[in-house]
Amino acid sequence: MFPQNRPPAPLQPPPGSSASVVAAAAAAAAAAASGTPQSLKLTYPETLDRIKEEFQFLQTQYHSLKLECEKLATEKTEIQRHYVMVRKTHAHTEIAKRLNVICAQLIPFLSQEHQQQVVQAMERAKQVTMGELNASIGVRGLPPLPHSQQLHAQHLSQHAQGLPVGPHPSGLPHPSLALGGGSGLLALSGALGAQLAAKDERAHLEAAAAASAAAADTPSHMAALTSSSSCLRLSAYSFHVSADGQMQPVPFPPDALLGPGIPRHARQIHTLNHGEVVCAVTISTSTRHVYTGGKGCVKVWDISQPGSKSPMAQLDCLNRDNYIRSCKLLSDGRTLIVGGEASTLSIWDLATPTPRIKAELTSSAPACYALAISPDNKVCFSCCSDGNIVVWDLHNQTLVRQFQGHTDGASCIDISNDGTKLWTGGLDNTVRCWDLREGRQLQQHDFTSQIFSLGYCPTGEWLAVGMESSNVEVLHVSKPDKYQLHLHESCVLSLKFAYCGKWFVSTGKDNLLNAWRTPYGSSIFQSKESSSVLSCDISPDDQFIVTGSGDKKATVYEVIY
Repeated sequence: MFPQNRPPAPLQPPPGSSASVVAAAAAAAAAAASGTPQSLKLTYPETLDRIKEEFQFLQTQYHSLKLECEKLATEKTEIQRHYVMVRKTHAHTEIAKRLNVICAQLIPFLSQEHQQQVVQAMERAKQVTMGELNASIGVRGLPPLPHSQQLHAQHLSQHAQGLPVGPHPSGLPHPSLALGGGSGLLALSGALGAQLAAKDERAHLEAAAAASAAAADTPSHMAALTSSSSCLRLSAYSFHVSADGQMQPVPFPPDALLGPGIPRHARQIHTLNHGEVVCAVTISTSTRHVYTGGKGCVKVWDISQPGSKSPMAQLDCLNRDNYIRSCKLLSDGRTLIVGGEASTLSIWDLATPTPRIKAELTSSAPACYALAISPDNKVCFSCCSDGNIVVWDLHNQTLVRQFQGHTDGASCIDISNDGTKLWTGGLDNTVRCWDLREGRQLQQHDFTSQIFSLGYCPTGEWLAVGMESSNVEVLHVSKPDKYQLHLHESCVLSLKFAYCGKWFVSTGKDNLLNAWRTPYGSSIFQSKESSSVLSCDISPDDQFIVTGSGDKKATVYEVIY
């Protein structure tokens, strides 16, 4: 049926090439035109096979190139990381060398006893080993848990402690978790390397601090130390962040820790055993009375009496199991406003022989997380769990306005000294500025972490913000200029500026009270408490600090200048 004599096969290009595919297609077309079905039957499968081979070859090349690109990207990231580590190591080495030179120059001028103290301090500083640093990196270098796993782990922790399971309605750390359960479940800051470097730097600086203390009786040599070390104050925990996001260590000026109005340290003088986790504290203008807020009540303490063991009064404000979240005194010291896990604010008359409630203000929100009072004492602002900021007329005891903008709970608040601007932070990762004269939002700053605390500097245009991520950021309110501070190791729960504006304090779930220089954040002093520090306040004369903590007490510090 078919002819037996076939025409000679045309020369074919090597299989697997683009030319072979074209030739095969041409041969198939020629066979179709000549009417030879036998050629069609043999050519089409070959053409398809060759197209398939060509496609597989190109696909293999694509995957190979993709793997090569990924490998190069990984190598680039690793080289960048090593470069940063080398720069930090070099900087720390230079700091250590210069400090050793300074100490060597000072030691001969000290007494024999002081010389021994300095030598011992230097030996302790040298004991920081790579093994210890690697161990720290191994612990802190873990990636943060996804949100769902964080919640699951938190529920397990609460269940193990016999605590109620479920997120706190505020979205903030539940006060009953302040004893430490689940503290490691929070996502740590992305600048953990900077924290480790700060600890390494502080170990080296311990020798210089000992030398400074020992040289207190030799003013001329102390001046030499100050002059020589001014060029060494390159921070490993404070960073300046430019408008384009570039971070650089801050060179501290010579007067960072010196001068009028800058404290040297703080001394604990009172322990006030409240009996419940203390979520709110405030101190009177006279510095005689301290108010501590816990579950369902505020307790009043007279700290002018040394060794006072019990409160002078108890103000029952909320239901027994609901926490007080904020309490604020009017400047005359005769009125206290209390808010917490309830829709009602309580206004207390403190001028009567026995304190009494003189009014209650009720909003639609189920809870109030923070309060602020206008400088003229006429208006109160409450941060609500629904994100609204409610404005209350204290004279008429009426709601006059609401600022709406936060999409999650409003957690913290402060007001400018002239009473024209209000600053609020929220669980929606934003800080907002409100114009109180025009009743509108002026600014919004977006962050990658929830905002737990903030404070506005009384004497300058700086706003300090405490993050869930453990960072403290100090923003210039009218310029794209800010500082990022890395000494806390967990979320920053409270923050307060001194009234002189030269320094501020922050407290955290890491049990720390940190004092910082405004605005660049050199560490002035640090105090370690036995549990999470949830709240703080500074007296109007900047002489006392009071903190409230998770171990059911408040602590009063005397500031030493």
